[in-house]
Amino acid sequence: MAKKTTKKYYVVWRGLKPGIYHSWDETKALINGFVGAEYKAFSSLKDAEEAFNKSYLDYKGKATTSKKTFSKKELEEIGQPLLNSISVDAACAGNPGTLEYRGVYTDTETEIFRRGPYEEGTVNIGEFLAIVLGLAWLKKHKLNMPIYTDSRTAISWVKKKKVNTKLKKTSKNAKLFYAVTKALEWLNKNKYDDIEILKWRTDAWGEIKADYGRK
Repeated sequence: MAKKTTKKYYVVWRGLKPGIYHSWDETKALINGFVGAEYKAFSSLKDAEEAFNKSYLDYKGKATTSKKTFSKKELEEIGQPLLNSISVDAACAGNPGTLEYRGVYTDTETEIFRRGPYEEGTVNIGEFLAIVLGLAWLKKHKLNMPIYTDSRTAISWVKKKKVNTKLKKTSKNAKLFYAVTKALEWLNKNKYDDIEILKWRTDAWGEIKADYGRK
């Protein structure tokens, strides 16, 4: 039996043509490369229409991934995220596509850095760069707090000090690859063993606090 596909409706608040769209391909064409694009998916047309009549800020950063149901014992074992920390995340309109990444204080969700947009990037590269920038930001400000990311791949790249991407360098993403080169140089020149890089438990805690809220 064919798997049933859930219909989604996409609200574009800021893009080439704001409105409500019925396919991701159509939506992507309107926001890809548009600096500061604001968009989000909804499961019903009614919700999308209601959202379009409101501000993107009313929906920005709200969790879109359902949490699993855990037993009380399992929740106790998982625990709660450390609020005195930094959370990082990346958003990519397509993969590859227009890439952004940022970091926020986990407790308040106050943004502390943002980079992008970069052309022809991938989510994994953005997540990697976000972690490294978080490390550099903490070192610069002489702070020691954990960094949360929801990307196991990015954590692995940071630990190995190697970016294992299949993305090819082009004239469009040369700036992004330069950022990757500088990030690797920073990792090899600096000590950061005292800073923990932790996996965000999306299944238990919902979307990471740095999430762009565009899913």
